[in-house]
Amino acid sequence: MNEKHKGIFKFGPPHIIVFSFFIVILIGTFLLNLPIASKSGESIGFIDAMFTATSAVCVTGLVVVNTYFHWTLFGKIIILLLIQIGGLGFMSLFTIILVFLGKRITLKGRILIQESFNLATFKGIVMFLKKIIRVTFIIEGIGAVILSLRFIPEYGVKGGIFRGIFHSISAFCNAGFDILGSNSLIPYSTDYIINITIMLLIILGGLGFTVLIDINNYIRYKINKFRKNKTKLFVMSLHSKLALTVTAILILLGMVLTFIIEYNNPKTLANLRFDQKLLVSLFQSVTLRTAGFDAIGQADLNYGSKFLAIILMAIGGSPGGTAGGIKTVTIGVLVLAVISVIRGKDSIIAFKKTISISTIQKSLAIIIMMMTLIFTATIILTMTEKGIGIQFDFIDILYEVSSALGTVGLSTGITASLSFVGKIVIILCMFIGRLGPITIILALSFRKRSKKNVIHYPEEKVIVG
Repeated sequence: MNEKHKGIFKFGPPHIIVFSFFIVILIGTFLLNLPIASKSGESIGFIDAMFTATSAVCVTGLVVVNTYFHWTLFGKIIILLLIQIGGLGFMSLFTIILVFLGKRITLKGRILIQESFNLATFKGIVMFLKKIIRVTFIIEGIGAVILSLRFIPEYGVKGGIFRGIFHSISAFCNAGFDILGSNSLIPYSTDYIINITIMLLIILGGLGFTVLIDINNYIRYKINKFRKNKTKLFVMSLHSKLALTVTAILILLGMVLTFIIEYNNPKTLANLRFDQKLLVSLFQSVTLRTAGFDAIGQADLNYGSKFLAIILMAIGGSPGGTAGGIKTVTIGVLVLAVISVIRGKDSIIAFKKTISISTIQKSLAIIIMMMTLIFTATIILTMTEKGIGIQFDFIDILYEVSSALGTVGLSTGITASLSFVGKIVIILCMFIGRLGPITIILALSFRKRSKKNVIHYPEEKVIVG
């Protein structure tokens, strides 16, 4: 082979990440397509099995059949395992298994994990993986205990414990799958224990593992300082500060606007007490952080609330975790860039740190690619779903696409009625939304990363705005 073309077909980290997710989806599809997985004793069919497997691995929660009524215990356990693998990432779990077996992690493996979690360096990657596994199981375990105690009186010991474990993992991984019947969490919309537990699990899972480890280290630092123990000064990273700030703003904004818009809607909030309206509005805002649990019927929302939900779902959660979408930090960086232009500043400052131009460029690339994907998928669905005998509203199609790309899983009720092509489009949206458009594009490009520009051209101003 010519030296010039050497390495063109070499697999890099993006290819391996995409390939590993695809393989897990195929295995999940095969298992869910088995007759033993369905209560009817019949195969669900390849496309619907693939849709469910993709939704589970990509921690989305969109379903073509009701999870509780259709799947057997075997099917539910497979879905739960796919959610856990999808939330943590197959390569992360595979690497940690190798560590426990005493195997050495190669440099390529470390770079692969670095790419998976968008880390700045692969230094200390094994310790990082051990921490995220520990943090994940501790949080999911606490959530499972609280939810189990609440479900046991209603479903018995076995049923209560299984539901507690299932919903804790589903919530922390921001998957949105539930096994409570046909109305998701709507029957429990005013139950403070279930709602607060699920919300905390969603928020913690959506913040990203880097932020969770930072929070853990910060709490330890404060405890040691309070006890007057010798400890190194700990400063939370700019990434964590941005993720926490933007997440808090979006949750609060989403809650207030949902509360105002839906206040007099008899199908959602009108018949609830004031405190219950606040609780349901808060849950709706939190679940839009890519979780996908229903506390109110999404089809019953006013157009204003649906449009708000579309925006929040497209933004999604924070990088380096179980969430999808454009990501909170990406939006935060662009907002800061806009503020710097308004103030006439030459640099973009956040928490006394300067954000690089390359970060702004990447943020712009992500948002433009995501917007392009949303528009393209929506246009395709408006054409493919015309001839199936059901007329979907445009906003419901846009809602479905945004939910899939943001890996949220909320739906106005059109998922099960999608055509074959429509299901394929949503499958692709979920897949791209979980892995991120940049990872997919790099994986589709079998080329080495281009070298930095060595030729610099003269600068010239263009008119914008």
